[in-house]
Amino acid sequence: MKVEKKQKLSQLRRWRIRRKVSGTPQCPRMSVRFTGENIYVQFIDDSVGATIAATSTMAKDVPDRDRLSANVKSAKILGAKAAEVAKAKGIAKVVFDRSGARYHGKVKALADAARESGLKF
Repeated sequence: MKVEKKQKLSQLRRWRIRRKVSGTPQCPRMSVRFTGENIYVQFIDDSVGATIAATSTMAKDVPDRDRLSANVKSAKILGAKAAEVAKAKGIAKVVFDRSGARYHGKVKALADAARESGLKF
């Protein structure tokens, strides 16, 4: 399959998910994005289009950030850190946005770690 076709299908999958998932001030959207090297997590209020809180494998407050990458082990660490950042901002309940990725492996590990740390999905 050509790269352009894969990118187009990925974009359509993201749009299909975003039609159904929306964040509010009481229950923001937890958007997760994986690149080849890093993981990014944002808590977004879609009613005003603002990011409430964010963290990533490159954030300075993440322990051992030079050893983290886009794998399952790092996803577990970042899921717990994301829940901690959300609680500091007063967020207890979120809507999970997997950004077109299938819910298994890294995505599932991050979500489970966030749930174990106290976030409600």
